[in-house]
Amino acid sequence: MSLPPGRIHHIAVVVRSIETSLGLYRDLLGLPLETIMDIPSDRVRIAFLGVGESKVELVEPTDDTTGVARFLASRGEGFHHLCLEVENLAEELTRLAISGVELIDSAPRRGAEGPVAFLHPRSCGGVLVELIEALGGPSWRGLGMGDPA
Repeated sequence: MSLPPGRIHHIAVVVRSIETSLGLYRDLLGLPLETIMDIPSDRVRIAFLGVGESKVELVEPTDDTTGVARFLASRGEGFHHLCLEVENLAEELTRLAISGVELIDSAPRRGAEGPVAFLHPRSCGGVLVELIEALGGPSWRGLGMGDPA
């Protein structure tokens, strides 16, 4: 039996402009900006803002052909996905697949803050769910990722 998720790692919000959105999340709500980075492989630009032990991720598409860009065009700005932290991502994906959960990623892949995988909204009550492996877990080594400290 696997361990339950350790925490909500982040919630992601799709935005048209990170700079404009910082006016709300950083300046008005007071969330400290941790980082802004481009993720060329996903064709997005992201920002992480801290809130307690969790984060808010702002996601801005950099290419009009991506799923994030299509999401923004059809639904507008707003909630995109929930990310839960797990101890062993590969084991969790195997357990979920055996249980009949539809996986978008069948194996851990590199994410901005560690190994990640996504679960299809059809299996998650209409919510896109991302899983991220806790710092230093087995997928970190398998993907050749060092600790981000």
